[in-house]
Amino acid sequence: MPDQTAPPSYPTRLLVEVLGTFTFLFIAFAAIAITVEQPEVFGTPGIVVAVGFGLGLAMALFAFAHISGGHFNPAVTLGLAAGGRFPAKEVVGYWAAQLIGALIAAGAIALTFGEIVRDALPNTPTGTNAEAFVLECVGTALFVVVISAVATDKRAPWNGTFAPIAIGGYIFTVAVAMWPISGGGFNPARTLGPALIAGDWNHIWIYMLAPLAGGVIGGAVYWFVRSNRI
Repeated sequence: MPDQTAPPSYPTRLLVEVLGTFTFLFIAFAAIAITVEQPEVFGTPGIVVAVGFGLGLAMALFAFAHISGGHFNPAVTLGLAAGGRFPAKEVVGYWAAQLIGALIAAGAIALTFGEIVRDALPNTPTGTNAEAFVLECVGTALFVVVISAVATDKRAPWNGTFAPIAIGGYIFTVAVAMWPISGGGFNPARTLGPALIAGDWNHIWIYMLAPLAGGVIGGAVYWFVRSNRI
């Protein structure tokens, strides 16, 4: 019988990153689909999408974070590695798992709802490219700071148990505050999955570079604070 106290193996954690990313993004993309298919039902579609992303992430974390760490986002993985909270040698594997999960989620939603919803899934900024880049970068940096505090720092009294609520709550908040301008990426897998399914590469550089840069900044900032170097 397998030792239930042993740390999960790397292949197990990769599989769980696929499952967790799929769970998170399937719920999130379904929220987008509902606002496209039945816009008359919801007076504020942005709130519906924010709920889908925030609660979808929280549910995925509750289900899987104790096994894989619950990254579900290449920027989070890179940020935690930059902050010394994740092995650098495992980053690429986690990225691949997250992209697979995102592709399956986007493909499943596109097959279920059709072309109109498929084309609504990719990120699109409504502000300028510069505005979108700054919001995506800063929003992701703060996201990694929150994750570092609530999920990796045992000095925080809310460490661990409240992490899914805090992390999902942050995504809900940032989606409401920034999504109307930036297009609400904060996650390269969330961007690449729909882009590959829809064949839409407009503004892709924003949603790849800004979150990854933000992840590194957030991880480095929390490392600096944690290490008491001030």
